Amino acid sequence: MAPTHVLRCCQRTLAWIPVIFIAAVVCWSYYAYVVELCLYTIISIGEKIVYMIFFHLFFIMFVWSYWKTIFIQPANPSKEFCLPKVEKERYEKEERPENQQEILWRAATSLPLYTRTGVGAIRYCDRCQVIKPDRCHHCSACDMCVLKMDHHCPWVNNCVGFSNYKFFILFLAYSLLYCLFIAATVLQYFIKFWTNELKDTHAKFHVLFLFFVAAMFCISILSLFSYHLWLVGKNRSTIEAFRAPVFRAGSDKNGFSLGFRKNIAQVFGDQKKFWLLPVCTSQGDGLTFPTRLVSADVEQQATVTLQQEPSKSAAEVPESPVSESQNRLLSSEQNANNVAEHQDNDTHTPAESETITISIESES
Repeated sequence: MAPTHVLRCCQRTLAWIPVIFIAAVVCWSYYAYVVELCLYTIISIGEKIVYMIFFHLFFIMFVWSYWKTIFIQPANPSKEFCLPKVEKERYEKEERPENQQEILWRAATSLPLYTRTGVGAIRYCDRCQVIKPDRCHHCSACDMCVLKMDHHCPWVNNCVGFSNYKFFILFLAYSLLYCLFIAATVLQYFIKFWTNELKDTHAKFHVLFLFFVAAMFCISILSLFSYHLWLVGKNRSTIEAFRAPVFRAGSDKNGFSLGFRKNIAQVFGDQKKFWLLPVCTSQGDGLTFPTRLVSADVEQQATVTLQQEPSKSAAEVPESPVSESQNRLLSSEQNANNVAEHQDNDTHTPAESETITISIESES
């Protein structure tokens, strides 16, 4: 049996075959369009110039974004998510799962974690020996934990995650525009060659095959691009679309959704002038993400705050962010309290004032 590292090396080498195939198709499409179509087939000088300008614009943006998607390394969890040496030794020696979870809970108290496993435990990667940050998953192909992992794409031989997700979206967008432009401009010459209106030359095969290839890639890329645009609008990854993240109060498929505009800004950034450029503008560090806090989290944070600072008054305690449903709930309770206080001021009944006092104490 061959050594494991030899098999691993062969696997990594074979993984570049899809990338080499795409690169070969792109190089051939450049030759077929620029040389065989524009130089040898098209007669009009003005048409040649216009076609060449737009073709090279789409070609450069497509290759640039594809390059960045391939060679930007996936972001990994920082050192703060690694267990201390003493705790890691205790974790490895411990045989009981509940005792291992106690070690992880103690180590995770100072970490910004909102998600849990399906049974409510701390998410830990035994392979990488790190506590997984929110939206982080282990990629078996890359053999590492990837921040905000979306999926492993064989066509780029890389894991698509926080560090290169914007580049992947732009790669799909510009590849779609590239194929659409080729198919639209080649169509009339495809028909002329097909109906024998043009003489049979060495360019005929390239023009006919170029249209078929561009149309085929258009169909396949369009469905994938549309799906990922939907994911961006919902602020979900491909993994989260199939398996909803689990929070303290349970699973919530919209747990990271902040609204359509803010969801887009999470991936493309705040400055719209950089949205169409394959440069890094994504918000955050990939370790923590803003969430729509569920009621259990808000209550837990409020309890911890009051326990840590008992001397502060209620007005000095900072308010925690709440979801839209909680805002409506709190506004309804506030309106009910206002009505009750108004009735109390009109009647000045001791019993009613005592009732209001009791209700406030029970809520706090």
